[in-house]
Amino acid sequence: MADEPVRQTEQKSPSTLKADKPSVKERRAWRISWIWLVPFVAALVGGSLLVRNWLNTGPTLSITFESAEGLEIDQTKVRYKDVVIGVVTDIDVGADRSNVIVKAQIDHDAADYIARDGTRFWVVKPRLEMSGVSGLGTLLSGPYIAVDIESDNNQNQAEKYTFTGLEKPPAVTHDRSGTRYVLHAADLGSLEIGSQVYYRQIPVGRVIDYELNKDGSSVDIQIFVDEPNDRYVTSDSRFWNASGIRVSLGASGVEVQTGTLSSIVAGGIAFTNVNPANEIPAKPETVFDLFNSELEAKAEPDGPPFRVDMIFNNSVRGLEVGAPVDFRGMELGKVYDIDLEFDTEKRRFYILVKTNIYPRRFGTAYERVKSLDPENKYPGRQLLGPMVQHGLRAQLKTSNLLTGQQYVSLDIIRDAEPVDFDPMRTPLVIPTIAGSFDRLQEQIMKIVSKIEAVPFEGIGNDLQKSLQSLNRTLNTLNTEVAPQTTEALAAAKDALERIDAMLSDDSSMNENLQGTLRELNGAARSLRNLGDYLQSHPNALITGTPPDRYPE
Repeated sequence: MADEPVRQTEQKSPSTLKADKPSVKERRAWRISWIWLVPFVAALVGGSLLVRNWLNTGPTLSITFESAEGLEIDQTKVRYKDVVIGVVTDIDVGADRSNVIVKAQIDHDAADYIARDGTRFWVVKPRLEMSGVSGLGTLLSGPYIAVDIESDNNQNQAEKYTFTGLEKPPAVTHDRSGTRYVLHAADLGSLEIGSQVYYRQIPVGRVIDYELNKDGSSVDIQIFVDEPNDRYVTSDSRFWNASGIRVSLGASGVEVQTGTLSSIVAGGIAFTNVNPANEIPAKPETVFDLFNSELEAKAEPDGPPFRVDMIFNNSVRGLEVGAPVDFRGMELGKVYDIDLEFDTEKRRFYILVKTNIYPRRFGTAYERVKSLDPENKYPGRQLLGPMVQHGLRAQLKTSNLLTGQQYVSLDIIRDAEPVDFDPMRTPLVIPTIAGSFDRLQEQIMKIVSKIEAVPFEGIGNDLQKSLQSLNRTLNTLNTEVAPQTTEALAAAKDALERIDAMLSDDSSMNENLQGTLRELNGAARSLRNLGDYLQSHPNALITGTPPDRYPE
């Protein structure tokens, strides 16, 4: 503003230049412009955001997985009940290079219940398993890390920031209501984690875990039954393996038993209650036996078995572990082991068959023996002892001629040879005899031995001599007897022709023969009339025939 008069003065000519009167202006004080409020407000907002972010940022958790398939830094989310509570911030290979370590930043509000002992993490992604398809929703959104906490109120759990992630989703999360039970089985079969548990063919639970027991002789299977269906599991419940298809051949024909389609494909367990009057639910972690079939599960309790051994000197080909032990058509137990042993005294091998016998299957006989001595811990021994003395023996029999499978048959044999038997021996040993097939083999061998003793060579020589003699006889007949036979036949033919001529219709002999026959016929008629007359007049033989009443 002060420079404008100066420039105007310089533009004037020298003749018109005049000295301006100096003026004094007061300089105003410096003031802050409103534009400076913008960065100040921005700094204030940024600081508040930083403070808010710092306040909302939770701890960083380290989760170990076998691989980082599908996981991405700053992209993969951490979700609890499908709510995002964190994000993956780093992925690195473990120190031993056998796994990966995933760093996940958790929200501050979620850290109180996530960073606790018992929390489980797993990666949700598309999975195709025997039990079904899961994780299809991640095809578009991408995989994420799911979280399961031990309970809704886990504040008492210790804080934890390092976890080992699950490679598969858990079969049951902690927020699911229901009851856990344990099934004791000889083997796992076709079951797997996630296999369904059925009640009246309706899925009510699933298999959540399995492990070998301490001695490795069986398998403990953990199942989870959802609420409210867990009230149907009582102390009288029976469980059986409902996997696959079962085909049985009985008197009524072929019977096929199947479960649901999912149990056929992925395996399954079914249960029922043998005592409907019992409505008291079983306690959690109750242990049940897992039977192989519905028929076994619904059978009467067999009680504890006891071991019985059998010694066979012949081949046991076709006898397998699991073969039944039969007594007159009733199954008393099963074979559980077959060993080859050596007798050092007799210096020979023998087969030791170990079986489990259920004495309760003897029915009232077992109950009677038990009632005689209630304190006896081994009533089965007391029952089998007298039976062995009366001829109880074990033998192998063929159950299937096509496959050659065999089973152990117990029966009382009449006139059985007496044997040394100790009813208190442990384990109990039942004497054996040769089976029907072995006896058949022995009979065949005897027949073969007798056939071998036959002098076939001498018989063949004698037969050859007989045939030669017969040949000479036939030659003699052909050369000597045949001409004479021809002459005899010609003479016989002539005789027959003469007889035929004598019996012709126009021959005299035939006419005489017919006359004779007519006379014989008349005589026979007279005799018949005489007989009729004498029958009506028996006195005629004495008085004679009376004279005729009517004269001629």
